[in-house]
Amino acid sequence: MAKVTSKLQLTLPKRLAEQVGIAAGDEVDVAVAGEGLRIAPTGRTPCTGLSAAERLRLFHEASARQAVRDQTLAGFATPSRDWTREELYRRGEPR
Repeated sequence: MAKVTSKLQLTLPKRLAEQVGIAAGDEVDVAVAGEGLRIAPTGRTPCTGLSAAERLRLFHEASARQAVRDQTLAGFATPSRDWTREELYRRGEPR
């Protein structure tokens, strides 16, 4: 666990720094990512080994496989239950 100092400095845990290849003296980029922060080594681009066209092709193939799975599961009925969502919120309250 990392702590923020009074000067808003942060010590990065060694195992995490080693995992992403950050060493002492390296510069890092910090960006807002949703409700958190993204810390990445400056000037390095993620090396996926795939071109943008290849990644897009793989994405379309995965989307097609998901569409087939969605159609297959559409024939199955959802199991019925004897309770409602509202009853879950009232559990433990006097009746």
